[in-house]
Amino acid sequence: MEAPDQNMSDGATVIPLVTRRVAEDVRFDRRELGEILNVYGRHVATGEWRDYAIAFGRERAVFAILRHTGETPLYRIEKDPKRAAKQGAYAVIAQGGMVLKRGSDLARVLKVLDKPKRVIG
Repeated sequence: MEAPDQNMSDGATVIPLVTRRVAEDVRFDRRELGEILNVYGRHVATGEWRDYAIAFGRERAVFAILRHTGETPLYRIEKDPKRAAKQGAYAVIAQGGMVLKRGSDLARVLKVLDKPKRVIG
């Protein structure tokens, strides 16, 4: 019997099916979400932030922070694995599109969202 990739007796050629691996969406893992929600929770407790939205795509994952539902995000926390080697996979982006902080350590990148403590007295 002939191998499947050789010509058959009726003149037809069997071509093996090549399956392409479908790229999965980029997502935040449990640890990353924990760090993000920790910062988010502190700001919700002060009444500064009220809502959030999460979006997952083929190129990046986005955690959007909103002051009110239906508004444009105050900040976006993005995870973009393609930037990991050069600039770091994580970024905090302000409402106008300005990148406030970028890096490979999420905890350090998120520190830009914490305002410095003021002394009252």
